[in-house]
Amino acid sequence: MWLLPIGRKIEPDDVATSATSDDEDNEFYDAQEEGASTNNSQEDSSFILKIPMAHRRGSTDATGSSSEGEDGNSETQQVLVVTEKMKENSMDAVDRVSNASQSMSLVSTPKAIRKRRTRVPDKPNYPLNLWSIMKNCIGKELSKIPMPVNFNEPLSMLQRLTEDYEYADLLDKAAQCEDPCERLAYVAAFTISSYSTTSNRTGKPFNPLLGETYECDRLDDLGWRCVAEQVSHHPPMAAIHCEGKGWVCWQEFTMTTKFRGKYLQVIPLGVAHVDFPARDHRFTWRKVTTTVHNIIVGKLWVDHHGDMDIVGENSATGIKCHLKYIPYSYFTRDTQRRVKGVVMNADGQVKWVLNGTWDNKIEIAPVISTNGTKDSPIYKTGNYKTIWTRRPPPSDSDKYYSFTTLACQLNEWEEGVASTDSRRRPDQRLMEEGKWDESNAEKVRLEEAQRLRRREREAEAETAAAEGRPYPPYEPVWFTKLKEEGNDTLSHVFKGNYWECKNKQDWSKCPNIF
Repeated sequence: MWLLPIGRKIEPDDVATSATSDDEDNEFYDAQEEGASTNNSQEDSSFILKIPMAHRRGSTDATGSSSEGEDGNSETQQVLVVTEKMKENSMDAVDRVSNASQSMSLVSTPKAIRKRRTRVPDKPNYPLNLWSIMKNCIGKELSKIPMPVNFNEPLSMLQRLTEDYEYADLLDKAAQCEDPCERLAYVAAFTISSYSTTSNRTGKPFNPLLGETYECDRLDDLGWRCVAEQVSHHPPMAAIHCEGKGWVCWQEFTMTTKFRGKYLQVIPLGVAHVDFPARDHRFTWRKVTTTVHNIIVGKLWVDHHGDMDIVGENSATGIKCHLKYIPYSYFTRDTQRRVKGVVMNADGQVKWVLNGTWDNKIEIAPVISTNGTKDSPIYKTGNYKTIWTRRPPPSDSDKYYSFTTLACQLNEWEEGVASTDSRRRPDQRLMEEGKWDESNAEKVRLEEAQRLRRREREAEAETAAAEGRPYPPYEPVWFTKLKEEGNDTLSHVFKGNYWECKNKQDWSKCPNIF
């Protein structure tokens, strides 16, 4: 998932031809064709992992999660993970029960499940060089430069965030786990699965307009539904709320960017949460850094790298998971796009181990014994079990933006949605239909109308200030800012009245943005 840095001014010093200017940068190399990870699970089942002993707390991250790696000044503990037995193709009772209950719930759905489309129209051939556009953006505000839809895919960023829930069945299984550390292992696998489509997906999603929304109600077939809204334009920020079987997940997505000429780094700053009300367990994390390579020349490809800490709250306080996303490197014998991590209990003891790749599969194994020293422990695991495997995309998906089946269904027309829903966005609809010239013209119109609305609000605010009266800031329709539990961080949370308004077909609160 990637998004061009709208609203940020790019200075000439930001553009570099090497990655040596920042000590946090890594050397990146061309990815393998098709981006498939090699399977060296037997060789990779044992590994060494450095675990930070204290979380780094940034000004924008109250959870302690880190998307740019470990703090060089913090203490780390080096652990060795070894496997007791060879991996067997079997599932434990939790997997069998959760799969069985999921199948039963689909069969027992009382009303007919809607038949949805499985593809979108083929992508037209409109060649355009990205660098020919980006080189003219140095030192300018990108929000004032119309970016052609030629680099886009016919989905909004709100819809791309919804794609995170393609493998929400992992959260269904997490809700059934009795062991809180095993529950966190499934949550960790869910966070990893959200990156699975990006290995061969380089299209830029449409930047949502302020007040744009998106709903995805898949209770009938997938067991979850969500609402997303663009709650801020400068800086760009989206909020999303999703409800599933025994869990509620929400996040505020914003970011910062680094444009280096050859590649673009997207560093997420928003925080995600998942709550299991029946257990009073909540887990919080922030996404890792995404790098888009070959901006100047060559085929675009995407990598994800850095450290992610998933931190337990409420009754799960003290439980945490540390994941390391290994950056892609041409000069390595290790599996590419690898992710490895451990789940620790409140005493800091490793109880579960995760191993796999973000574009293929994730395995977990319980720790059955501990040896070594306190500073350098050796954890011996039992059998690994595969808890997530990426579903292969349709064989001809390269013709239509490398979309998965779910991605094809996200922009499918649906009656009764809000007037601000991304499905109603005309430039995006025209692009999906292959009318790119008309789409570009419509995109310019929508963006200029948005700028006009912003100038009007700024003028009203200045008038109010001159008259000595307060002027209320912009307020989202379906989300509101509240303090998070345990700290003073403000974040957008769902008001909870969207579905009631949909049942009444009362969209009077929605602004006219299209």
